[in-house]
Amino acid sequence: MVRMDAEVAALAAAGATAVVEQMAGDAWAQVRDRVVAFFARRGGEETAVEGELETSREELPAVGQADVEAMWRIRLRRALAADPSAAAELRAILDDLPPGGSGQRTGDVHNVISGGVQHGPVIQAGNVGPVTFGAPEPRDSTQD
Repeated sequence: MVRMDAEVAALAAAGATAVVEQMAGDAWAQVRDRVVAFFARRGGEETAVEGELETSREELPAVGQADVEAMWRIRLRRALAADPSAAAELRAILDDLPPGGSGQRTGDVHNVISGGVQHGPVIQAGNVGPVTFGAPEPRDSTQD
């Protein structure tokens, strides 16, 4: 029984962390809908669960990630303890989530730089947000 409790606690913690990370991501609406459905299949009222998720999302900046995760960890742990089949469904949801709430999937990155000497910035990354490199200030040839 101790092993099962540890597994349930670990899965609930992973689920809570993942859900809260997704609250700030681009895929939040889809994640929210799946979490609502998860709880609805276990007797939760869809509207109430959706409202609690949205309230958690709104409160996140003020109360912090740890507090919001703690609440959802308890909810998930109770659902998992009440319905052992819920573990497989929660794992499937977690497997489908984009990492870190970014809304972007990650994978292996293979970059090759060729063609001689590079006289500018070189960035190797899987995902790069907006990057701006300023052009050098024009030289005033009269000051030389």
